[in-house]
Amino acid sequence: MSPIVQMDPFGKSTLINLAMAVLFLPLAGFVLLIFFGKKIPRQDLLETGILFAALALSIYIMVQKVFFLTVPKIDFTFRWIDLGSVIGGQSIPIDLGIAIDNITAIMLVVVTLISALVHLFSLGYMHDDIRYSRYYAYLGFFSFSMLGIVLANNLLMMYVFWELVGISSYLLIGHWYEKKSASDAGKKAFIVNRVGDVGFFIGIMIVYTSLHTFLFSGIFSGIANGQLSGTLLTVAGILIFCGAVGKSAQFPLHVWLPDAMEGPTPVSALIHAATMVAAGVYLVARVYPMLTAEALTVIAYIGAITAFISATIAITQNDIKKVLAYSTISQLGYMVMALGVGAFSAGFFHLVTHAAFKAGLFLGSGSVIYAMHHEQDMRQMGGLRRKMPITYWSFVIFSLSIAGIPFTSGFLSKDSILAGTLAYGMLTGNYLIPIIGYAVVFLTATYMFRLIIMTFHGEPKDHHKFEHAKESPAVMTIPLVVLAALSLFVFYSFNPFNPDKGWFLQAVVKPESVVPVAQRYGWDQVEEPQAANTVAANLAAAPATRIPTSSQVYEEALEKIHYSGLALSLTLALLGIFSAFLIYQWKKIDAEKLKQSVKPVYTFLLNKWYFDELYNATVVGGTILVSKIFSWFDSKIIDGIVNGAASLARVWSALSGKFDNYAVDGLVNFSAWFTGLLGSGIRKTQTGKVQTYIVFALLGVIIIFFAFRSF
Repeated sequence: MSPIVQMDPFGKSTLINLAMAVLFLPLAGFVLLIFFGKKIPRQDLLETGILFAALALSIYIMVQKVFFLTVPKIDFTFRWIDLGSVIGGQSIPIDLGIAIDNITAIMLVVVTLISALVHLFSLGYMHDDIRYSRYYAYLGFFSFSMLGIVLANNLLMMYVFWELVGISSYLLIGHWYEKKSASDAGKKAFIVNRVGDVGFFIGIMIVYTSLHTFLFSGIFSGIANGQLSGTLLTVAGILIFCGAVGKSAQFPLHVWLPDAMEGPTPVSALIHAATMVAAGVYLVARVYPMLTAEALTVIAYIGAITAFISATIAITQNDIKKVLAYSTISQLGYMVMALGVGAFSAGFFHLVTHAAFKAGLFLGSGSVIYAMHHEQDMRQMGGLRRKMPITYWSFVIFSLSIAGIPFTSGFLSKDSILAGTLAYGMLTGNYLIPIIGYAVVFLTATYMFRLIIMTFHGEPKDHHKFEHAKESPAVMTIPLVVLAALSLFVFYSFNPFNPDKGWFLQAVVKPESVVPVAQRYGWDQVEEPQAANTVAANLAAAPATRIPTSSQVYEEALEKIHYSGLALSLTLALLGIFSAFLIYQWKKIDAEKLKQSVKPVYTFLLNKWYFDELYNATVVGGTILVSKIFSWFDSKIIDGIVNGAASLARVWSALSGKFDNYAVDGLVNFSAWFTGLLGSGIRKTQTGKVQTYIVFALLGVIIIFFAFRSF
């Protein structure tokens, strides 16, 4: 069947072809390394070169789509299968394809950039690994899977690539599978993600059975026409979001991501920066038009809770990669929270900026670990800024960006998110979300500069390792410099304090909701402006009495609180940095005494809110208990019935054998014996002499005579 293509002839088909090349180039590298890796002299350079080629193509696609093409989306769709013709019933077509809009084009660059830099960094970090070729093959397979998620224009393809990301991340996290901790971490990541994916799959099935299409365009059109609405639409949205809860490590499925640190550090950068964990946020962005107000409220609270819990844990961790892992969870919570409160552009903006500075932080931690001979405990470090100036200064830029300090990209995206939460709280009365958002600003700045001070400042704790430490080779520092540059504001907006006029937020526009008006937020409802529908009236009114207004109310609320929100977030960030220096640099407050004064709280946070222990006691313990019950039921009841039936059969067989031997065989044998006995007696009469037979005949006549005579 011919493809269903929606594009005009002015070069857009070229972008589709280039996008397909970007998708399949990493897969080609994977196939070559898996089947012919030992015959290729420099497998690492092959796969790295492929990723940089994909990056170049992605940049070209982004520039063309964002800056030159005026159409909102380039779509290539084809009929994959018609289930009706297969089963001989009514037509049930399944259409698949790829689409490129501004979000897709930007994500292509983000994924290929981080992946290419991770490939380059790995040339130095992994050069003596025993499974070097396989490592690069898995990196390529992971990149292919993630790019498939980005390009898919339908839920079915997205789900397929979603699962491929799951298996490839399992392989990368468990790369050093001879370590039990690494193999356990891989299994934990895989299993926990499956929990969210079950919800994702059920949500997809609800959408398909209601609308008979997997295409995003078809889904949005069907919802707009009222084919899926009400509670079922809300449930479908929340179930699809469950996939994001797993992949993007949101509460309560966040427990897998810190354990994933057992994989190689470049893998940590790849998984925790712009790729695997960003997939969940990207999914929410893709299905955003179908999410109801109730679903978005759930999403906002899940994101806020995730951001707060993980930030409190990060502030107590001593493993440098664990701090960054919980930091990643916290920042992902920010992104999810932003999408939930309606700050769509800000949430996606933070996904992109976070990709740069978090990949840099992980690669920077890898540089430190490499120099310290694979030491990861910050309590054993110190003074490294003198030995590793490039790593140190790039680390400072990354930390300033994640803390939200001006002139960094993180400041622009974080400020936009926090302004969105404030507007959301003012319009809906959900003030807990902005309170959590601003509290996390303080915590983030504190734990990041705690990490910097413990790692790079002060005196070395392990003098032997310190003496041998040195700056990492160029293949490891060049990615740090590139990512540090990308963590500055100028790449996204020329205004360091307001990104609204920058190219990024001009390119990434919040999509229109297709949800029925009654299920939208007040500011998303389309009504004629009324005199009473002023921003001031809505902000002053109680939540229950606020008048539904147009989206202009939300935008005006954002503008109203922008600078006050900015001042608050900057103040909290600076207070966090000051607190870190006060405790860990200047030691005006003794850290040990502070721990002792809040020991129960510190222990609680150090043990990660006891989530692992809780899950071990409930989910894992419950699973083991149920398994033991079923095992007992199988061995005692099922096997008991089977064994009892076997025993009964044996007894019955024994009795049947006895009856057969003594009764049946006895009767048969007696009949034979008796017959033989009679035969033996009668045989005596058969003498063969005529005289004897005459005597017997006469005797018979006499007997008959006397017998009849008696009558």
